[in-house]
Amino acid sequence: MTLPIKIQDHTFIMHPSGVLFWEEKSMLIISDVHLGKVSHFRKFGAAVPQKAVLKNFELMNEAIAFFYPKTICFLGDLFHSSVNKEWELFEKWVAQTSSELILVEGNHDIISPLKYEKLGVQVVPEIESNGFLFTHHPEERKGYFNFSGHIHPAVRLRGAGRQTLRLPCFFKSSNQMIVPAFGEFTGNHTLKPSKKNEVFAVTKESVFQVDLG
Repeated sequence: MTLPIKIQDHTFIMHPSGVLFWEEKSMLIISDVHLGKVSHFRKFGAAVPQKAVLKNFELMNEAIAFFYPKTICFLGDLFHSSVNKEWELFEKWVAQTSSELILVEGNHDIISPLKYEKLGVQVVPEIESNGFLFTHHPEERKGYFNFSGHIHPAVRLRGAGRQTLRLPCFFKSSNQMIVPAFGEFTGNHTLKPSKKNEVFAVTKESVFQVDLG
């Protein structure tokens, strides 16, 4: 189940995969995929199943099939580090994807922009559009609402007893939304919201707003 939210009179739809869809621009926003990380782990002996290499591509295809976006914007850290065998899978994925592809550079994006540009992927430091600012690191800029990644936000939910559950989340303040990490095996950072925040937790089936009391 998706969950829409209005921000500055524009509609953004949060999806259980952790992607965000900007309805007016038909733009799919995906952050922190960290392609190549699974292969990196396997190279150094981690017991990660081979099928995990394909999981990110499968999840991206599912999100694309749901929204049919005109543009896909990656909010940084598309690849975890240098080129490995997952780059070949990425090349094939790009060739089969009809959407315009834009990468907002993140701190892990060390692969040359020229390699992306050969595939038709535009690489930029940030995007400004309609009063919105899209960056990898969270940023405050006067007059803009910022969408970012990098943090891999999560929230800890507490039950009636002592049980707790930690879930990835969309983390919103008055002028910013931090998007959850999309990639498998990325890890999360638990944030402590105040009553000034809005938090939308993500499960495999749904997105729901957290009651901050």
